[in-house]
Amino acid sequence: MSHETSHLLKPAAADLAGVNTWIWSGAGGVRFASTASLGEKTPSQDENPKKTEDESSTGGNKGIASYWGVEPNKITKEDGTEWKWNCFRPWETYKADLTIDLSKHHVPTTFLDRLAYWTVKSLRWPTDLFFQRRYGCRAMMLETVAAVPGMVGGMLLHFKSLRRFEQSGGWIKALLEEAENERMHLMTFMEVAKPKWYERALVITVQGVFFNAYFLGYLISPKFAHRMVGYLEEEAIHSYTEFLKELDKGNIDNVPAPAIAIDYWRLPADATLRDVVMVVRADEAHHRDVNHFASDIHYQGRELKEAPAPVGYH
Repeated sequence: MSHETSHLLKPAAADLAGVNTWIWSGAGGVRFASTASLGEKTPSQDENPKKTEDESSTGGNKGIASYWGVEPNKITKEDGTEWKWNCFRPWETYKADLTIDLSKHHVPTTFLDRLAYWTVKSLRWPTDLFFQRRYGCRAMMLETVAAVPGMVGGMLLHFKSLRRFEQSGGWIKALLEEAENERMHLMTFMEVAKPKWYERALVITVQGVFFNAYFLGYLISPKFAHRMVGYLEEEAIHSYTEFLKELDKGNIDNVPAPAIAIDYWRLPADATLRDVVMVVRADEAHHRDVNHFASDIHYQGRELKEAPAPVGYH
């Protein structure tokens, strides 16, 4: 499994300044160590309240945090350098499982399966026509779409849990985790492929249409919605495999991996774009499994909460 599912964040030591050293540990042992401020008042806050008030009125970040008492954590990496990312934290990083079977395919057997399969296949044709072999931009577009289903599914399950006063079996977290992982794919490829204005406009249009269509589809038939995403992930695996072929042929420059990707997937410092595509493709294979699994649960006449969710499976 690429992302440890059992984990515990526990304080390891504390000093007189009120700063704790936190160690994130789990099945794979110690992962990252960091320091986090406990948000205690500092002498400067008490001694110079006028300065804090002035900073707050001028919109200074420190003033705002001091006024509301919300102090941001200061986090450092294992080597002592400051953690530079606010969009994710060390305990949200992981090493991708590259051993996952990429060739698995759910053979359509029912009408809904075939409808989901051919819906995804029909979406591939205009994508191929528009992007052709510009796989960096293609990946960017793919991830703006792929990050929608997990958020929609997680949101609907969240509201269902509230309405029925029941647990979700961990599926809310699993689906939101999938959406966040797909978003990180997008943040990574934004560093590789700089989208043109018309590609950004296309993203806005496609996201608007796809979100509403998938939202409606999930309300009508979750089994269809999850099956369609399973097939969408199978297509993503194919797209990233073609991406790798172009890299290996030299048609696409194998540039150094973006810093955000190195930290998020814990890649070596000398990792390249090829390494990034490899781990992203593995993530998509995991999402394929999760969504086909979710669809199978519904096909058995059960609800997702009746089967433990694969939290951390990406």
